[in-house]
Amino acid sequence: MDLLSAVVLGVVQGLTEFLPVSSSGHLILARAFFGWDPGRFGIAFDAACHVGTLLAVVAYFRDDVGRLIAAAPGAMTGRDGEWERLGRLIIVGTIPIVIVGALFGDVIEARVRTPLVVAVNLVIGGLGLIWVERIGRQTREARSLGYGEALAIGVAQAAALAPGLSRSGATITVGMFLGLRRDSAARFVFLMSLPAVLAVAVKEILELSAIGMAGIPVMLLAIGLVVSAIVGYVTVKYFVRYLSGHSLSVFAYYRFALAAVTLAWILTRVRS
Repeated sequence: MDLLSAVVLGVVQGLTEFLPVSSSGHLILARAFFGWDPGRFGIAFDAACHVGTLLAVVAYFRDDVGRLIAAAPGAMTGRDGEWERLGRLIIVGTIPIVIVGALFGDVIEARVRTPLVVAVNLVIGGLGLIWVERIGRQTREARSLGYGEALAIGVAQAAALAPGLSRSGATITVGMFLGLRRDSAARFVFLMSLPAVLAVAVKEILELSAIGMAGIPVMLLAIGLVVSAIVGYVTVKYFVRYLSGHSLSVFAYYRFALAAVTLAWILTRVRS
């Protein structure tokens, strides 16, 4: 059962880290619905899955990541150029989540990771997707963003630390509100997510080193990492293609349905 649970959670992480439906929300709900032991599928397992999805993004966007790394010295010294400027936009967009995570990360982890919070945020995020599909102009490329606009997308990424909102959902919604095409917004926010996902993985690894690895099933961690990496890579590949010609509304309706199921589950628990 543990092996099956690890595979299921790895698939959930790989799918939902990039789709606009909230990976943290799905992991919280999966553990709650099925009663899976957070001791066996807690910090260590989350760290493994985050490393897996990080590898997936780096693998898919390897050419872009290589260009950003090569342009990093010029980006830091203010040199003008497409990749240097994109690097600075990503840096600016990362600032809000660094601040919010440092100041409120522990509070968010301890107090808001509940099925009820997830359900409410699923609805809020779904309404945002439907709204932006109706008003978004979808004519701009990410390279046309200003630094203030990159900061606004970064604020959305920071807000998505609340489970259920979805990092990709919140940031793509704001990007489209600013006039970006769906696929261009997704490419930018996935690249912008790299520092944040890396920071989360490092934080979880440091927390794990503090409590030690004794009793933690390494095989489960390996399964979570590999499954989330493979599923994440496939998800990114086809999601970016999907966005070039399809609406995000289907994900909004999925969010509403999952929120309804979650609220029904909560009610049954209260009555029992």
